Amino acid sequence: MSSAGTIIRPMLARLADELPRGDWLYEPKWDGFRCLVLRDGDGVELRSRHGNRLDRYFPELVEALAAARPAQFVADGEVVADAGFPALMSRIHPAASRVERLRAEVPARLVVFDLLAADGEEIADRPFAQRRAALERLELAAPLEVTEATRDRNAALRWLDVHEGVIAKRLDEPYAPGRRAMVKVKPTRTVDCVVAGMRPVAGEAAVASLLLGLWDGDELVHVGVASSFSRPIRAALFEELAPLAAPLEAHPWREGYSLRGGPTGRLRGSAGRWTPSMPLDWIPLRPERVVEVSYDRVDDGRFRHPARVVRWRPDRDPRSATFDQL
Repeated sequence: MSSAGTIIRPMLARLADELPRGDWLYEPKWDGFRCLVLRDGDGVELRSRHGNRLDRYFPELVEALAAARPAQFVADGEVVADAGFPALMSRIHPAASRVERLRAEVPARLVVFDLLAADGEEIADRPFAQRRAALERLELAAPLEVTEATRDRNAALRWLDVHEGVIAKRLDEPYAPGRRAMVKVKPTRTVDCVVAGMRPVAGEAAVASLLLGLWDGDELVHVGVASSFSRPIRAALFEELAPLAAPLEAHPWREGYSLRGGPTGRLRGSAGRWTPSMPLDWIPLRPERVVEVSYDRVDDGRFRHPARVVRWRPDRDPRSATFDQL
């Protein structure tokens, strides 16, 4: 049995375009914090994907896990909130008084989807079918639950309409810490955006990311970025877009963009907040080009993750790239 304090690397998933067929079990992909649970008698630890302690932020989950049976187990799951991911982010707060208030305002649930050890016995090396059967024997009560699962691929495909995505796990494979042994499929959504700026690669005539906007009336709203370009594409994009460079004082974002900030802050590659008091780490472009991009999630009017370019839309008037597409 893994002891309290042990850092376990969770099994990961690789992104695929479609769900695999065959001897797989399909589960909804949950939208929250990946969480490894170590229960050892009265001791309960919640560990993030990177090994950071989460238990202090979710006392209601600790209390429920302390009452679960058996008294010793190691499980893999996801902390989620019905209020959504941005609200869940607010639960990570250093003040104990705030933690206590938020447990009532933004209650969390723990959805468990794998079992690595139980009753002092390691089972991570057993086939997933056996681990799943052992998982279903856990005695859990709300706010703890075992994830829904199905072997029906068509039923799993319908989950793409209502969930973050679908995870597929081979029934005959052991738990593989740190390996991308699972498959994840996310719903594909596209939107036509205005390219209003580019962030260059430091010291190179190359594009690291495109800054994307959508018109909301007379305001061009910064909704995110597109990135993940190969080195040749980065250089070609810079050469193609450089003639559109515009002085900041003539640009729609001359007074800043995303001024309200957001629950995830100014993250690398995200739709981060920018004001003229900050270094100008992007090149303003005349908002004349439209690009179709694919994206997964929108939080508070911004892409949570970098989008991917699908194609240029020379046939589209930039002013027609409006917010109501989302």
